[in-house]
Amino acid sequence: MKIHPFFIALVSTLALSAQDHSHKSSRAITFPDVPGYKTLKTDLHQHSVFSDGNVWPTIRVMEALRDNLDVISLTEHLEYQPHKEDIPHPDRNRSYHLALQEAKDHDLLIIHGSEITQQAPMGHNNAVFIQDANKILNDKAESSFAEAKKQGAFIFWNHPAWYAQSPQGTPILSDFQKERIKKGELHGIEVINTGDYAEESLALALENNLTIMGTSDIHGLIDWDYIEKGQDRPITLVFAKEKSEAALKEALFAGRTVAVFNSLLVGKKENLVPLLKACIKIEKAQYIDKTSILEVTLKNVSSSDLIFENQMPYTFYSSSPVFTVPAEGIMTINIKTLEKKDGITLKLKALGAYVAPKEQPVIEWSIKADE
Repeated sequence: MKIHPFFIALVSTLALSAQDHSHKSSRAITFPDVPGYKTLKTDLHQHSVFSDGNVWPTIRVMEALRDNLDVISLTEHLEYQPHKEDIPHPDRNRSYHLALQEAKDHDLLIIHGSEITQQAPMGHNNAVFIQDANKILNDKAESSFAEAKKQGAFIFWNHPAWYAQSPQGTPILSDFQKERIKKGELHGIEVINTGDYAEESLALALENNLTIMGTSDIHGLIDWDYIEKGQDRPITLVFAKEKSEAALKEALFAGRTVAVFNSLLVGKKENLVPLLKACIKIEKAQYIDKTSILEVTLKNVSSSDLIFENQMPYTFYSSSPVFTVPAEGIMTINIKTLEKKDGITLKLKALGAYVAPKEQPVIEWSIKADE
């Protein structure tokens, strides 16, 4: 049968369009670099059908590309395998290799990881940058952690406030966790998991010098669990020297992270303040004609709505002292400086950001008034 050239061209075009569509989204997650570092958008806690998730590993790669992420890890439960009768896989590295193959032609880092899944007080913990998941599978949690450390893993405590293991909804730092920290076998803690932010977990992170993490812990579809609800997935922003696995690992061990869930940002002060400062660009600063009212236009270059409160000695004209600069949008504020000045220091408290429980940072920008 002769096939018309037009038909071939049409099918080729549709195929290319479908492939392109699967890797782009109008809800791409974006954050600026900070001085001295690249900002890597990561989700290091995800599941597929190779543990208790509902999708094939390739879907996780496609979702990450649509969300504009830089790094993901498929951290399958080692001990909990509810699909093993339907999908038998004696090799616990299988989902990693499938994801790696899917991502090979894309600028997305796939980090080898697994979830050590035990009852309290051991709890659930992710080990990433591992070499062989099979060797980490042990009856005793202590042996699993020791093997993960031997493989050079970065290990973080998952959802420590999860009510299924902590009925009061607050994390309990047991002797087991204290021993893991002492032995260098526990390096981070999730302060945001799914939609839950636990400020008690943030307190533990600061008290024990643990890296602050935020993850989706996705089992279903990102679109169903987040996008259709008008939300972005929770992520960890990692401030690395470059986009590479080695640089990412160095940054995680050094604790250079901020956990993000929509307009909520949580991190150590030295990491969060430079990020917020970089997120806001001063587009315009000019006095309204024949007045001492300085009109300042702020541009948010991130994908998070940023909420601020005025902390200056100057008040606003025709504007609330609490305002939002929308994601990738602009906001104009009118500042009553009482007399014309060459420049001022814009001083705002970031209401959606936390550097400690109930502690929000104040960010400053130097503004020069245009003639």
